Amino acid sequence: MAVPENADVKVDSSGQNLDKNTASLADTIPPCPDDQNPGSNSSVETPNSTKGSEGAIKSEISHSDVKLSKLNPMAKEYVPKSIAPAQPFTADDNDLFATMRMNFGQRHRRMSKKTNLAQKEDVIRRTVHVLDIDQQVTEEQLAGLFQSCGQVVDCRICHGNKSVLRLAFIEFTDEEGARSALSLSGTLLGSYPIKVRLSKTAIAPVNSSLLPMSEDEREKCAKTVYCTNIDKKVTQKELEDFFKEACGEIQHLRLIGDRHHQSCIAFVEFKLVESAISAINCSGIILGGFPVR
Repeated sequence: MAVPENADVKVDSSGQNLDKNTASLADTIPPCPDDQNPGSNSSVETPNSTKGSEGAIKSEISHSDVKLSKLNPMAKEYVPKSIAPAQPFTADDNDLFATMRMNFGQRHRRMSKKTNLAQKEDVIRRTVHVLDIDQQVTEEQLAGLFQSCGQVVDCRICHGNKSVLRLAFIEFTDEEGARSALSLSGTLLGSYPIKVRLSKTAIAPVNSSLLPMSEDEREKCAKTVYCTNIDKKVTQKELEDFFKEACGEIQHLRLIGDRHHQSCIAFVEFKLVESAISAINCSGIILGGFPVR
């Protein structure tokens, strides 16, 4: 039978046509983006992506814990001063404090030096220099003369190197007293007229440890004279005979000399205070080859 065979062919032909129509229809419909790239949808989370994000968070937290563990919770940046415990000093702290003490000491010394200089200049302006003082004049007599000019703080008589006459420094409580004392220049005191000038130096302070501490020491000092510029050729016996004949009995004499100086010095203690005063008048007498002072 020819018809069934043809019918089958038609069916097949129609089926082929149907497939062709379906393919053409699929070509005309635009493709879905999700079908082309299923993984591009960011809103959809897969189990793998969730596990990865949780691991990153845990890793970041662990790194933060490590960083925080290295911080010092007792550092001064984190602890208020009111509750901060006392920290022990370190070597660097000691060096810092030593430097601070040194700087403070230097500033203190500079300030002290300036203060002392200002005080010294003030004392100099209140001091006069007196020349040509008789050997018989005492410090008490000299101070009494200048009391009329102002209150006397200190009076010091010294022996000059070029004259048998002596010199003195007198300090007043103020500059007015020193300027008023200039008017006494030319006053006859003892056997010579004195000369009074403004001083260029202050009276040197006395070391109290060197002063006599008892009446016996004071009496001993009053009977002792200091001699200088003694020729090395003069012996101790010759020096004793000289002062014994000129002044009086000697209690003790000490002659001191060395190879570095051309002359010697001596301390002569007499039995009487009057003999010591008389020895002062021997200043300038030639003994050996030098004038004794």
